[in-house]
Amino acid sequence: MKALVYNGPGRKAVEDRPVPQIKDATDAIVKITKTTICGTDLHILKGDVATCSPGRILGHEGIGVVDAVGAGVTTFKPGDRVLISCISACGRCEYCRRGMYSHCTTGGWILGNEIDGTQAEYVRIPHADTSLYRIPDGVEEDALVMLSDILPTGFECGVLNGKVAPGSTIAIVGAGPIGLAALLTAQFYSPAEIIMLDPDSNRLEVAKRFGATKSVNATGAKAAEAVMQLTGGRGVDTAIEAVGVPASFLTCEDIIAPGGTIANVGVHGVKVDLHLEKLWSQNISITTRLVDTVTTPMLLKTVAAHKIDPTKLITHRFKLDKILDAYDTFGRAAETRALKVIIEA
Repeated sequence: MKALVYNGPGRKAVEDRPVPQIKDATDAIVKITKTTICGTDLHILKGDVATCSPGRILGHEGIGVVDAVGAGVTTFKPGDRVLISCISACGRCEYCRRGMYSHCTTGGWILGNEIDGTQAEYVRIPHADTSLYRIPDGVEEDALVMLSDILPTGFECGVLNGKVAPGSTIAIVGAGPIGLAALLTAQFYSPAEIIMLDPDSNRLEVAKRFGATKSVNATGAKAAEAVMQLTGGRGVDTAIEAVGVPASFLTCEDIIAPGGTIANVGVHGVKVDLHLEKLWSQNISITTRLVDTVTTPMLLKTVAAHKIDPTKLITHRFKLDKILDAYDTFGRAAETRALKVIIEA
């Protein structure tokens, strides 16, 4: 089969690999029909994710058709159309019982990280009964690709951890796919103001169409100054960091109001300064999280009911044999205006 393989920092290639086989009784083999590229894949290619070794097939998102199941799989059978969760969960360990699927002792974020992932023709899914979701009839499949990762990530790590509430003022630092997913799902809670920050004017225009009330086309001190002006010098109740670089987290520190919450979503590969000399007395909270996908069933129902349309995030489409072109397009988003790309078998 064809697969996109990580060969070390800055190096990737399409290679021929054997079709994966059942290893454990709880495994399923899924034939991929659609997948996508995540910003985390770019972090891997930069060398930011030490757990991902050269030779790994990348990808942790997608939909497909069950090709084979192990003897212990009871929920799915060959031929079932399924949504693949980016998080594999046994459902039995201490962390799974606490709803922290991301820290499952035999799962978590392993797809495209510690085991081969979804940017291939086939993928092996451990703990299939609790890591796959049956696709309902009549639901737009492209929308469901967004449910593998970015929609639950933006919602859980940004909106829920950020304690977004009716009437609150929130700022989302970074109008990329994750920031826009947080924007879409933040509106479940009717905040009074949603301020998007990004140096890319095209992405800010998209954010306005998606429901942002204000935008700031700047970074660093200028961005923080603009937010403070927009909020009458008070700052924001929730600051969502959706980039994963030191400057964006520092912006969150500069714009958070007393009593507010900084919700980190981004994948950070280098250290970030925490200015407690300014924040120690401000009654703020700082949250971190790896998506648990505990909200995927709810989000699936929401998408099926057309209450939210994640297909708005899709800008480009490629076939699997053109996945290197897809990476090039996604990696040059400022030039190509790419948000999410769909890669079809």
